[in-house]
Amino acid sequence: MTHAGTTTTTTAALLGGDATPVRPYQAYVYAYPHKTAYRPLAERPTLRSLWRGERTDALSLYLHIPFCEVRCGFCNLFTRVGAPEGLTGRYLDALDRQAAAVREALDDAGAGGGVPGTGADTGPVRFANAAFGGGTPTFLTADELTRLFDIAERRMGARLRTIPLSVEASPATATAERLAVLAERGTTRLSLGVQSFVDAEARAAVRPQRRADVEAALARIRDTRIPVLNIDLIYGIDGQTPATWRTSLDAALAWRPEEIYLYPLYVRPLTGLARAAARTAHTDQEWDTQRLTLYRQGRDHLLASGYEQVSMRMFRRADAPPQGPDDHACQTDGMIGLGCGARSYTSTLHYSFDYAVGMTEIRSIIDAYVQEATTDGFARAHHGRYVDGDEARRRHLLQSLLQARGMPIAEYRERFGADPHDDFPAELAAFAAHGWLDTDGPARLLRLTPEGLAHSDALGPALFSPAVRAAMAAYEAK
Repeated sequence: MTHAGTTTTTTAALLGGDATPVRPYQAYVYAYPHKTAYRPLAERPTLRSLWRGERTDALSLYLHIPFCEVRCGFCNLFTRVGAPEGLTGRYLDALDRQAAAVREALDDAGAGGGVPGTGADTGPVRFANAAFGGGTPTFLTADELTRLFDIAERRMGARLRTIPLSVEASPATATAERLAVLAERGTTRLSLGVQSFVDAEARAAVRPQRRADVEAALARIRDTRIPVLNIDLIYGIDGQTPATWRTSLDAALAWRPEEIYLYPLYVRPLTGLARAAARTAHTDQEWDTQRLTLYRQGRDHLLASGYEQVSMRMFRRADAPPQGPDDHACQTDGMIGLGCGARSYTSTLHYSFDYAVGMTEIRSIIDAYVQEATTDGFARAHHGRYVDGDEARRRHLLQSLLQARGMPIAEYRERFGADPHDDFPAELAAFAAHGWLDTDGPARLLRLTPEGLAHSDALGPALFSPAVRAAMAAYEAK
């Protein structure tokens, strides 16, 4: 291992010295390695070869729908606004072809004994949890949503009514007809992107919506009795104050959602806010101070209201029903992603189709996906990044340490045969120097302090390897 020799300078540059203020909002680490570190795979390995020997008895399944009714100003997700006549149907046709090819590859790899098309899990390929994301899955009509569920169940063999199933929605698309399909087909968690209950703030974030419509959507969702409701809120919007932030927090709490996510606003390249040259009225330091202040206010308010902190962003009501893997479930090995914006993870390779943020490029990638008619095209990995032993260590530490419960050191030792302090001396020493590690807690746990959690978006990037940082820096946004 060469962590100390290769990362000390970079870590110091990211985190600064004791007298240098740390930029708390450097990057939201929702997956590692980041997709901008992926590159075209020259060999285009077959999925059959990639999944041979992999554990497949507790897979995660993710279906990606790259359509939205509007693109928010802060959004850099892989999604397009609207869909020409027939495109969503053709997309589902392609998704069905991909699902058939992927399930066949899993079975041919020796992992499965199930019968694709029957909806039965009769072999060792089994799914422990599932999610539909995007984009906005509920952009689809009720009939198209029914077909989406059928693809997951009949093509992939996922028993959706028996496992945790999360679906993302927007207020405008959370209609009674669509919600009825979600509830009837076994959805256990619905995540609603609200962002703000203050109409002026929604407009500032380029998210046209009215609070009355949001409240109506929440009422329809609660009427379905889906067990877990999550509400997403954003802090750091232009014009937002502690008082208006409290308005949004209290409006969300009035619905007693089982989960609430608090996201700091980022202005990323090629997004609507970036094109509008947003945030020119304040310095970066002023904006950082504003966001940290609002984060602490929101955290403390939710903790006082009966919620438990799971990560920097995620808060769960203390009496909420369990939903399986928590905040970074999307990072676990054994992920099957279907759709042109989805990622898949084996223990050694993370792979996907091409990635873009700009609308022209996104449309081109979606069109290519829809036109893919051969089984071979869906039975191979196109873009990705191999995850070697060093990257696997970083990924495990990162996704575990960013959880409020911390990382059992014995778990790390059992998996990697080493102590994390020996593998990452520079990084952990820097975290401790900033007061981000809980030195008063149990010695068996590597756990962040409340301020460490507050600085998750600085701490996470400090754990990126030099190779991943270089690949991300060389990526040309499109």
